Amino acid sequence: MEKIRLVVATQKSREDFFKSTATGRSIILYYPLIPNVEIRLFEENKKGLPEVYNIAIAESVNSPAILIFLHDDMHILDYYWQNQVRISLQHFEIVGLAGNQRRVFKQPSWAFIDDKFTRDKSENLSGIVGNGSSFPPGNLSIFGPPGREVKLLDGIMLIVRSTTLISNDIQFDERFDFHFYDMDFCRQAEEKKIKMGTWAISTIHESEGFCGTEEWKVAYKKYLEKWQG
Repeated sequence: MEKIRLVVATQKSREDFFKSTATGRSIILYYPLIPNVEIRLFEENKKGLPEVYNIAIAESVNSPAILIFLHDDMHILDYYWQNQVRISLQHFEIVGLAGNQRRVFKQPSWAFIDDKFTRDKSENLSGIVGNGSSFPPGNLSIFGPPGREVKLLDGIMLIVRSTTLISNDIQFDERFDFHFYDMDFCRQAEEKKIKMGTWAISTIHESEGFCGTEEWKVAYKKYLEKWQG
């Protein structure tokens, strides 16, 4: 059975990650039930996500695995998430929880279509993500039916075989520390004609995003300069 490797960066120590973060506590809960699952934890991390994600990709050259790039504030609710991960990769080469079937000019996020943060029509969106810090979630972000092929994915969880990235020479662009790394990653994949889609894996995300901050604006400018819109 293919190994699954969870790749997570956290500002916490290793001990505090497993004690106090949503993702760490979820991993501890399920770990006895999930054979062939590894954890690549970047503890007390001060680097951008693309930099640490690229380290994990490089390490997988001699140790291939299904890589799951995952934020540290994710409650994993699905008891059978590892099965869903393997099934999802029978349908798509890169998988996420939510995404958009289309991409528009100067798009500021996978879910929005302009700099006023107008959400795209539901017919173009796909996936469901819970928001909050406990179950039941404070609310559900219902974008559209999962299992759809998309062009853009939310970076809170990205699932892909390491061999797919290495054979197609795809890495995360380190000019993006936290914002737009997922948009850029998906555009690289689109150029290589890699099939992307969403899948039904039940989670709660403790953050709803930080669009519009000064850091976000800087990253947005870099993104537009790279892709010309």
